[in-house]
Amino acid sequence: MSIHFNPRDITWLAFNERVLQEAMDEKVPLHLRIRFLGIFSNNLDEFFRVRVAGLKRAMDFKEKVIAESFYQPPSKILQRINEVVMRQQLNFDKTWKKIQTEMADHKVFIKNAKNLTANQKEFVRQYFDEVVESNVIPILLHENTPMPYLRDKSLYLGVAMRKKDWQYSSNYAIIEIPSRFVGRFVLLPTEDPEEKNVMLLEDVITFNLPHIFSYFGYDEFAANAFKVTKDAELDLDNDIRTNFAEKIEKGLKNRRKGKPTRFVFDKDMDKALLELLIRKLNLTKKDSIIPGGKIHNFKHFMDFPDVFEKYERPVERTSFTHQAFEHGERVTDVILKEDVLLTFPYHKYNPVIDLLREAAMDPDVKSIQITAYRLASSSKIINALIYAARNGKEVTVMLELQARFDEESNLEWKDMLEPEGITVLVGIPNKKVHAKLCVIKKRAHNKTIQYGFVSTGNFNEKTARIYGDHLLLTADRGIMADINKVFNVLKKPKDDFIPILKTCKNLLVCPQFMREKIVHHIDKEIEEAKAGRKAEIIVKVNSMSDRALIEKIYEAAKAGVVTRMIVRGIYCAVNQKEFREKIKAISIVDEYLEHARVMYFYNKGAEDMYISSADWMTRNLDYRIEAAAKITDKNLKKELKDILDIQLKDNVKARILDKKLSNEYVRNDKHECRSQIETYKYLKAKTSKK
Repeated sequence: MSIHFNPRDITWLAFNERVLQEAMDEKVPLHLRIRFLGIFSNNLDEFFRVRVAGLKRAMDFKEKVIAESFYQPPSKILQRINEVVMRQQLNFDKTWKKIQTEMADHKVFIKNAKNLTANQKEFVRQYFDEVVESNVIPILLHENTPMPYLRDKSLYLGVAMRKKDWQYSSNYAIIEIPSRFVGRFVLLPTEDPEEKNVMLLEDVITFNLPHIFSYFGYDEFAANAFKVTKDAELDLDNDIRTNFAEKIEKGLKNRRKGKPTRFVFDKDMDKALLELLIRKLNLTKKDSIIPGGKIHNFKHFMDFPDVFEKYERPVERTSFTHQAFEHGERVTDVILKEDVLLTFPYHKYNPVIDLLREAAMDPDVKSIQITAYRLASSSKIINALIYAARNGKEVTVMLELQARFDEESNLEWKDMLEPEGITVLVGIPNKKVHAKLCVIKKRAHNKTIQYGFVSTGNFNEKTARIYGDHLLLTADRGIMADINKVFNVLKKPKDDFIPILKTCKNLLVCPQFMREKIVHHIDKEIEEAKAGRKAEIIVKVNSMSDRALIEKIYEAAKAGVVTRMIVRGIYCAVNQKEFREKIKAISIVDEYLEHARVMYFYNKGAEDMYISSADWMTRNLDYRIEAAAKITDKNLKKELKDILDIQLKDNVKARILDKKLSNEYVRNDKHECRSQIETYKYLKAKTSKK
């Protein structure tokens, strides 16, 4: 039987199309549809900065490496990417046009420089003069001058200027839109109090072009938006005289020099200016040169102003206190008695913060060790750790400096933590630390007590409001012992640290060991299926692209193992005819980002259940420090299994993952099940039973 795989990058585009489907769905509240357009745009920017750039670099690799990593030649994948992106862009533009029509029904209008009232014109002039002008510095473009540095995440106006008495020639300039300093959206005054008018910052600047260039005496202007997406690879040098943090800082500076991977522009841009920009950016027909509408950098629309009629947030979209903490007991006291599973964003994140605060103040606590990957901008986690250090606790923070696009902020956290006496670990060379672990150690009554938590997601109280994740609060001695082993490796990394991690008995740890145990579990299910007994696997991950594990799933399905998968994003498996009935795979895209990783193996009725930080991707399993915790409490196992079953029944927001990547919704005649709403109801019901 020939083995088939879908290319990782094409399946990622299929995921982003599911995000676009949410924007297209008229049942979704209007402000959320606008937000989904912003998410779609932001996702695509990152895709071009990382994946497309990587494919272009890979074109120089040897054929064997290419075959192992990409399943198809990069040139062929790049061609397919451009075709899919162009098609998606057309759907995006149609969706945005339709949404604007619906916005008008709500008396919300986006104004441009040509359709302002007299009062609004005066307001825009004054606003530009008082708020914007000091942040606007035009750069004149000439054929014989070098292209100025363009920021990767910024939006630009390309300006063509001429005088009426000039027959043909124009002068050109570019202006960076200072949305980082001013904000992208400007609310305009209106005569109708029920009407809301919003103006984009680039249109405010366009309206004021005669004032900006008054020195030159131009009387005709054409301004159109464009943006450049660059290669975001972080190249680190091998200079042994610099430490790892210094290498990261240098790499961030070098990232500025990344090659453009995509050029998106207003299709109405002055043709001569467009050609000049393409020449100066050294773009060719092989690059992604994409004409679009008037508005770019749509990611800002994730924060579109709250201008619609008051939206009554459904109760199912609110967070509540886990039943274990409803009566005001200290979090520490609760988890020393029993394991607690928090499921975000349904449960409030407060117990995690409270546990660290309690540890900071508890005179018996001696040390706290925690991993940090992506933190909230004003992190309450960090605040609690600083106060713990000030109270004399020994605090160790594993701060992953290579967390993509968080490198700069993590360097800033490092500079903040070290002066407080906190030990900051920066990981193992060539291995990202992606595990979500914390262990707190206290000494009381001549005994050492350890407790903490393991999570599927980042320790970030802001993203916990919108990311679906699980976090296990536990004092399980075996899990704590294994977390200590991980930190011992991080504190004193050796060349061959994998044998140390393999001694873990209660955590499955990457690299390698988790892969081995997953294969072991699948093999046991295969044995059971071949013996004619019940065999079942459920996997929930963000991405599934590891070739070896996909082949193992194929083998299991062929043997008769019932395999069900919930995969939010990348899904490289192809459900072939030989075992179509045995593999069922869906993707759920809804208001919350499905981010949890869960593994379930029937195991002769013992039902082994894990929550994990790792996706089924080669980079996670072989090149990162990851951890999966086995859930042993029978009530928590049932709770996790019930949530998985709810998600597998979703027939509202679930899409079928098939060979054609068609993103068809799951539709059947069963009772309507929107899993995120039903999960809320399921967990909320537990609070009333306590």
